[in-house]
Amino acid sequence: MCTLALYTRVAASIPLLVAANRDEFLERPTAPPRVLSTDPWVVAGQDLEAGGTWLGLNEHGIVIGLLNRRTSTPPDPSKASRGILCLQALQCRSIEEVAAMLRSEKGDEYNRFTLLAASVERAIVGIPGAEHIETLELDAGVHLITNLEVNDPTCPRIARSHQLFEAVDLAGATSADPPLAQLQRILADHTTQLDPRSIEEENGLCIHFGPYGTRSSAVICTEGSGRSGYWHAEGPPCETPLAPVVLPTSE
Repeated sequence: MCTLALYTRVAASIPLLVAANRDEFLERPTAPPRVLSTDPWVVAGQDLEAGGTWLGLNEHGIVIGLLNRRTSTPPDPSKASRGILCLQALQCRSIEEVAAMLRSEKGDEYNRFTLLAASVERAIVGIPGAEHIETLELDAGVHLITNLEVNDPTCPRIARSHQLFEAVDLAGATSADPPLAQLQRILADHTTQLDPRSIEEENGLCIHFGPYGTRSSAVICTEGSGRSGYWHAEGPPCETPLAPVVLPTSE
C-alpha cells in the first residue's frame, strides 16, 4: 500500500478514520478483506504469496496498516515478512500491546517499512531502527503516510493530497455513513499537480504503470462506542466503487 490518510481524533463522531490505496504488482495474488482470525476477530486483505496483510481491523477497533519504505537498494528476500508482522499486530488488544510487540522485534530483521497502529484513543507508527522497531506517537489531526517519512512535505503525494484530505467534511459522519464519495474522489486522483518538484508526468494517488498500479482502496472508521465500518474497492478507485465489508459483529 502506497498512500494512507489517517484522521485521528479529528471528529468526535468518528475519532478514527483511515482512507488508503494499495499499490502493488498486478500479478501478485491477493484476497480481498475477510475474517483471518477469530480471537480476536481480524478482518483484513491477504497477500496470498507471503501470507500477510497490508491493512486490517480487529475486534478491539484497532486498525493496522503497513507501508513499505523507499530505499536505494532492492528488498532483501531473506528477511522476515513485513505483512506477517502486520497480521501479528492485528492480534493485539490495545495500542500499548502493539507498541510493546514492535519494540520487542529486531529492526534489522525486516526490510524498511512504516507500520500504523490506531484506535479511537491514540495512534502510533513503528519504523525499524538499528536495534529494534522504534515507535512514534502521532498527535490528533490528519496524517499522510507514503513510502517516505510520515507527513514528509517533500513527498509529492503528501504535498498534493494533504490539503484535499483535510478539506473532507466529517461533520455528522458515523461509522455507518462516512464521507465515502469525497474520500473516493481523492483516492482516485490522477491529475492534480500541486507539487512542481515532482519529476513524474502523472503522479496521482491512483496509478497505472503497466504491470504495477493501484490494486485496491479502503476506508475504515470507528466510533467512540467501538462500532466500526469497513469499505473496500477490489480494483483501482477510479473504476471500482467502495463496497461495505461485512464485519463479524454485524452478522
